[in-house]
Amino acid sequence: MTGKVRDALVHGLACAAAAAALLAGGIAQADWKPTRNVEFVVPAGTGGGADQMARMIQGIIQKHGLMEQSIVVVNRSGGAGAEGFLDVKGSGGDPHKIIITLSNLFTTPLATGVPFNWKDLTPVTMLALDEFILWVNASEPYQTAQDYVTAIKAGGDNAFKMGGTGSKQEDQIITAGLEQILGKRLTYVPYKGGGDVAAQLVGNHINSSVNNPIEAVAQWRAGALRPLCVFDDQRIAVTAPQADGKAWSDVPTCKEAGLDMKYLMLRGIFMPPEASPEQVAYYVGLFDKVRETPEWKEFMANGAFNTTSMNGDAFKTWLGETEQTHKSLMEVAGFIAKK
Repeated sequence: MTGKVRDALVHGLACAAAAAALLAGGIAQADWKPTRNVEFVVPAGTGGGADQMARMIQGIIQKHGLMEQSIVVVNRSGGAGAEGFLDVKGSGGDPHKIIITLSNLFTTPLATGVPFNWKDLTPVTMLALDEFILWVNASEPYQTAQDYVTAIKAGGDNAFKMGGTGSKQEDQIITAGLEQILGKRLTYVPYKGGGDVAAQLVGNHINSSVNNPIEAVAQWRAGALRPLCVFDDQRIAVTAPQADGKAWSDVPTCKEAGLDMKYLMLRGIFMPPEASPEQVAYYVGLFDKVRETPEWKEFMANGAFNTTSMNGDAFKTWLGETEQTHKSLMEVAGFIAKK
């Protein structure tokens, strides 16, 4: 081997080593992780479904050591969640802030005209979907959703009272959809939270409600309320007995009962705008780990959640389609804010 050839070979090996070192350094830089506490925004009040889920996640992460830094839950519920959304929207480039969303991600800007859209944030992952159940007082004669529908159709407009959480939000949107199907008006009565709704139904101050499973399961177990149907295209896949030997899986879909309507509430995670792919990937991985814990699986079963999850382009496509669904329902109901 001549000197020139040997020198060229040594130079080439040195360049290759330098390139490998640079590539390794780039990979190391790509493995982003939080360097300080992460603020976990809840665009709803304390004690509600979103708050419960956020604090459950906080506990799981701490218990299993899934993050080196702490995660701090902060409630920003003003303006039907607009306060929280605008806060995260205005925190562009801050990877130490995330937000858990409900369907107010869609309903709040449509109903209030607040300058916000889900596209203003960075989608991370769908955690799950929350079911809605049509409930009646157990003392009522309605054993099925069809019995209840027959009674509503036999009565006059506004003869039946439907209780729900908030105005122009999920519960009232479902009520408006039912009105369209039934051809009858219902008197919608808004309350502060699902617990209040269940209590009012137990007291027979309203005729029915469309509470989430977790918000009325205690009253079902106590024999005070009766679930008639679930607003999904499939039955809830939880077979453990809940009340009188019946499981969530025994509750028929509303479509089975002749009410062809589907509505589920998003439980998703978003970041501020301008988040990098590496930062998004970190949180996707974090929540994948959360889903694998026994505490999360127990929480999903106890709350009778639809455990569908997704991220990336599939999640963005779902968000776009769901936004349009909300817009259509709210336009017909007259819930869209006037410009």
